[in-house]
Amino acid sequence: MHTMLFKGAAAGVALLALTGLAGAEVLARAAADLNIRSGPGPQYPIVGVIGVNEEAEIEGCREGSKWCAVNHAGVNGWAYSDYLSAPFEGGGDYVVVTERPAEALPPVSFEATSTIEVEPFHGELIGRKTAIGTVEPIAPPPAEVTTYIQSNRVEPVYLEGEAVVGAVVPETVELREIPDYEYRYVYVNQQPVLIEPETRRIVYVVR
Repeated sequence: MHTMLFKGAAAGVALLALTGLAGAEVLARAAADLNIRSGPGPQYPIVGVIGVNEEAEIEGCREGSKWCAVNHAGVNGWAYSDYLSAPFEGGGDYVVVTERPAEALPPVSFEATSTIEVEPFHGELIGRKTAIGTVEPIAPPPAEVTTYIQSNRVEPVYLEGEAVVGAVVPETVELREIPDYEYRYVYVNQQPVLIEPETRRIVYVVR
């Protein structure tokens, strides 16, 4: 299987060039615990998390992409906009950022400072973005489950999107069993997650 090279910032260093609307930051709300990554893609390291219902400033979005430059609690990085919503018209109803008006946010460019090598994408995480926040995560797993997952690490599968509770892993992804435990696990975009085998829905993200 061929690998793809991504120009990435492994240490979270990126150059942002905002064009269009200056000072047009939008305050957006996360529908689920949402990773902040050092670059615009799931192959980049996680540098922070926007908690469910917490807000972050969106400085702009990469043109032709669902990845947006964000700032949350002093952490700058990139987040997947399917799981962010904002009132774009003077404090009205919240709209998923992916469905934002084209003129609502300026385009942001990304210039990498190093090269990251990852496997090709094997599909995408499934599920309506507007329904993600309605799925409650399970209680934190027992310590022995977390230890087993970390001790039996498997190669991550890269899927378009972000690993959040409520998203569904496609049938092409092999789920791994955990001894004496009802849920399965897999590493999605470098993130270990617990999966309900009947629905293939992510029920917990191990952080």
